[in-house]
Amino acid sequence: MMSTVTTQPSVVTTQMVSVEPGSRWMTDMCDCCDDCGICCCALWCFPCMMCNTASEFGECLCLPLMDPMCMGYVGCTAVCPPITLAMRASVRERYKIKGSICDDSVRACCCYSCTWCQMAREIKRRGNWSVVTTAQTTVVNSTPMYSQNEGYTPLVEYDPKD
Repeated sequence: MMSTVTTQPSVVTTQMVSVEPGSRWMTDMCDCCDDCGICCCALWCFPCMMCNTASEFGECLCLPLMDPMCMGYVGCTAVCPPITLAMRASVRERYKIKGSICDDSVRACCCYSCTWCQMAREIKRRGNWSVVTTAQTTVVNSTPMYSQNEGYTPLVEYDPKD
């Protein structure tokens, strides 16, 4: 009897997050005194703070370094920093915070370092969620579609010695 897998393994991910839909940011953009540790880190080593924030959020540690030359940090705001914008939108989405991509763009372009500090405070206060992952495989016993008793002959013979 032949045993075959008829369903591919799949991953089921469950997120456990306790947030109220339509909530607000826990701190304002300029609430640096609310968590002096984050703001001091941003002042003395801003790229380190950005990388730490991305890592705590569950993203790649070096992701913030992909913003060209930390363009908001050095004052180049001609183009909205794409990684900062994506991170801010992702934080809003995960924690169900009210806002829009337009608001995220303006804040990321006009106050780059304050945006990162606000995201760091939010992630620190709300924490990261737990993810439960399980894999499921279904094995079904089945018979071949054609049996050799019914006179089936393959069109091409396979010779493993070729």
